[in-house]
Amino acid sequence: MVNTLVDTETLNAHLDDANWRIIDCRFDLARPAVGYEAWLQGHIPGAVYAHLEEDLSGPPLTDCGRHPLPSADALTETFSRLGIGPVTQVVAYDAAGGSMAARLWWLLRYMGHERVAVLDGGWPAWQAAGMPQDPGEERCEPAEFEGSPRHEWLVTLADVGKAALLIDSRDPARYRGEVEPIDPVAGHVPGAINRNWQDNLDEQGRFLPPEELRQGLLATLAGTPPPEAVFYCGSGVTACHNLLAAAHAGLPEPKLYAGSWSEWCSDPGRPVATGA
Repeated sequence: MVNTLVDTETLNAHLDDANWRIIDCRFDLARPAVGYEAWLQGHIPGAVYAHLEEDLSGPPLTDCGRHPLPSADALTETFSRLGIGPVTQVVAYDAAGGSMAARLWWLLRYMGHERVAVLDGGWPAWQAAGMPQDPGEERCEPAEFEGSPRHEWLVTLADVGKAALLIDSRDPARYRGEVEPIDPVAGHVPGAINRNWQDNLDEQGRFLPPEELRQGLLATLAGTPPPEAVFYCGSGVTACHNLLAAAHAGLPEPKLYAGSWSEWCSDPGRPVATGA
């Protein structure tokens, strides 16, 4: 079982393994149709597609951010349709350093499915290695997903202020409120510190070694036990990248504020902080 990252060679060796399910999570926030179109043009053999907004998000329930978490029933239905059973090894990938695939990784673990990993380097690494690819639509046999949500991993709006440490996963310019390309208000939740999810990657878009990730995360946590830390981002997507990095570094699971900045800033009555 692999449950954080998998490399291209290992995945290629399991392309014909019936217990492995590959899921393409490529997505562009500015152009929602681009990921699906890219999957049709070419994908890892056997990979089915999961759309961030149609499959990995749902109607507001636990949060009212731009990408609300689906209900447990909706996730069970989606994962069953994607062919994920109790013993299925899932590998998710994207073309953005794992920032989209990490959302699927976290959702599966949130629902109790531990057999899930992200392809390190994603689609660019697969192409660079000269691995096989297939065009067109890909179908899979549905399965019966079994799982239930780990509610203790999730922080809702009402409990954000109770976090021992709140960590914003967006790039520093958005955190400081200097730019805001997506949400209506710039800035961050008062009291939050910043750890850009991209700090987990090297120049090739692959994750840093576990010990290097561990040192960086522990420096960010500054003595706060990981389970008492809460990560957020713009809409609960790239924050999962920091959670994946923590798991790969061997740290206990921090929490996710899924509503993130998009939910926080939706009410003009909530305070907004800017600057470092």
